[in-house]
Amino acid sequence: MIVRADLPRGLQAAQIVHAAGESSPGGLPAGTYAVVLAVPSEEALVREADRLEKAKLQIVRIYEPDAPYCGAMMAIGIVPARKEDLRRHVSCLPLLR
Repeated sequence: MIVRADLPRGLQAAQIVHAAGESSPGGLPAGTYAVVLAVPSEEALVREADRLEKAKLQIVRIYEPDAPYCGAMMAIGIVPARKEDLRRHVSCLPLLR
């Protein structure tokens, strides 16, 4: 998952859970890793989503319909894949702190 660092911590948690649920096919094998990365803003998140889609990764964009965010992009769920295949595309992003 990739989430916006400019969101309050509780809202980040909700968006992370949403992104995980929307991007997982379920029935994941033991040993599957979940990693939460961060970008500084909505604009950065949109750029990352575009970049990942261009690289042919399967992602889910998460938007918040309610006020005060009203349609803003909040997180990206990345469909689980081999760690080696994903790492080269996301290793440039910092972990959520």
